Amino acid sequence: FTRLCTPDMDIEDEELDQNLDISNPQVLDKFKAAADIANRVMVAVLEFIQPGQNVVEICSHGDRLIEEVCQVSFKKVKKNKGIAFPTCISINNCAGHLSPLPEDPVVIVQQGDLVKVTLGVHIDGFPVVTSHSWIVGQTEPATGKVSDVVCAAYYASECALRLIRPGKTNTDVTNIIKKCAEAFQVQPLEGVLSHQVKHNCLDANNVIINRPDIDQQVEEFTFEVNQVYCIDIVMSTGEGKAKEVSTRTTVFKRAADRNYSLKLQASRQILAEINTKFPSHPFSLRSLDEKKRRMGIVDIVKHELVDSYPVLYEKEGEYIAQFQFTVMIMPNSTVRLNGPFPLPHVSSQYSVDQNEEIQKVLQMNLQRKKKRNTKKPSGKAVEQMDTA
Repeated sequence: FTRLCTPDMDIEDEELDQNLDISNPQVLDKFKAAADIANRVMVAVLEFIQPGQNVVEICSHGDRLIEEVCQVSFKKVKKNKGIAFPTCISINNCAGHLSPLPEDPVVIVQQGDLVKVTLGVHIDGFPVVTSHSWIVGQTEPATGKVSDVVCAAYYASECALRLIRPGKTNTDVTNIIKKCAEAFQVQPLEGVLSHQVKHNCLDANNVIINRPDIDQQVEEFTFEVNQVYCIDIVMSTGEGKAKEVSTRTTVFKRAADRNYSLKLQASRQILAEINTKFPSHPFSLRSLDEKKRRMGIVDIVKHELVDSYPVLYEKEGEYIAQFQFTVMIMPNSTVRLNGPFPLPHVSSQYSVDQNEEIQKVLQMNLQRKKKRNTKKPSGKAVEQMDTA
């Protein structure tokens, strides 16, 4: 589950020194710029989604917006910026990575669908990825399983945010995810990992597991100042075990540690396009040469020159909710880079109001100590989930 990252030398900004963590103001600015673009595009995509739309149309719209906004933003970096994760629209029991091609079977968004929107942006190799759950064409509060799973994922994400601080561990975060799932009678999804984020790397070695099991365990570590994490909280109304079905994989990432001399000309041309356009970050096949991508990617996958992001599903009739955001551990605070986004309206029969352990975490302040002789930071207000 840990992939090799691209070397840090691929930086367009020549003024950037070798300190590539957020203690460097230039690195901090690039993370913030990437987050600003991701947030703007996420809001635009949520507004764009309407009942009856083709998922391909929505994904293409999101990717196009990322590229367009990047071109007119952070002009100090001219070329090395753009998509850090392609727009994915995963519906109801689909766990993620649904980013189809125009020639794939048509998937239409229906009113009342629980969709997960995922997208990512990088500036000079510093990536920010975010996901948000949304109910399409909602006219009244959702109830039942949909509300339960949305509430569980939301409160787990809010708790996780407050535990990403020096002195706390990844085990602390995993445990509170479990507590939130239990409170709403749902399951954390297996196989989901939150990673430390570095330059040109969305999946560094420090890992928070959404749900540990016998076959998948991670080493415990303690959070430290100047680290950046992409927190991915995914809950399911089913067993919490998603599997591949018949949907074709379209999202890949170049495997930086693997090379092979491909025989087919189409494969070599597609690999060259990947190396040029997406040397470090995940991409959708939609972004590659339309005539050569279908044939070329088969050989590339066969020789393990890319890592795959398969489309996974829970059982039919179940629902999956996801909240994903990038967070920075600053010297005096924990800063969430994504959101707040508008929340779906839900009404769950369950609540965390009487859960002392969850309430204790929710009351933790993101500011760890007051700064002297400075004004209080304004900060963005966090929208509260209405479970009444």
